[in-house]
Order: sequence, then C-alpha cells, then structure tokens
Amino acid sequence: MTQLTGQPATDDDVVHLTVPADGGYLGVLRTATAGLAARLQFALDEIEDLRIAVDEACAMLLAIATRDAELECRFSVTEDALTVEVTVPTVRGATLPSESSFAWKVLTALTTAAAAEATDGRATISLLTRRSAGY
Repeated sequence: MTQLTGQPATDDDVVHLTVPADGGYLGVLRTATAGLAARLQFALDEIEDLRIAVDEACAMLLAIATRDAELECRFSVTEDALTVEVTVPTVRGATLPSESSFAWKVLTALTTAAAAEATDGRATISLLTRRSAGY
C-alpha cells in the first residue's frame, strides 16, 4: 500500500477502529473522522467533505465485503493532515469501482489524494486530506 501521507505518524497519532461491515455502523466512523479533523482545526467544510468521502469509501467496500466481515479503519494524524485507510475482506473476484466511476470522482474531489488496492482477499481505500493553508 502506498503511503499517502509522506510523513510518518507516531504510534500516538494513529487511531484504529473496527466495526461490523454494515451500513448501520458507518455513523461511528463518520463521527470519529469529524472529531479527528476538528482536532487538527480543519475548517467546517473540510470536515464535512472528509466525512462524505469516508462514507463513500465505506459504501464502496461494503458492496464487496464478505458476509459477517469487519470494517477496519485506521486514522493517521499528522501536523496538517489526516489519512484514513478503510479495509475489508472481500468476496472472491471482487473489484473496486474504476477510477472513472462517479463514486471515485467523489472521493478525489473531496480529498487531497485517494488510492485503492485489492489484493489477497482484502480491499483498502486510503484517503488523505490536508488542512487548507487558510488555517
């Protein structure tokens, strides 16, 4: 997996959350995303954009997750950025939406950078959002 941050986070700056791969639990991840972005003093519109991007990434992964899977979310906090990596085990033959899909366009429009990988029965979507210079 390509590291999107370009700046290593210390262990103290990483938050791991695991929830059932069910849409009913996505609110937990959206709330955690907003809380961590607020901690970095992101603007309100940046926080909302990131919440939407995390929700969209999770929806993509839920569509290809195995039955009774868990959605693992890793938040890496740096001085001016938040990286969110969401991972699930996938059903055999699962593929992520293409980079030309509407869902992928949403991710790239709402974040600084986005990447996806599907290997060895797992799929991961990584999102990087940097705080605007207006801070």
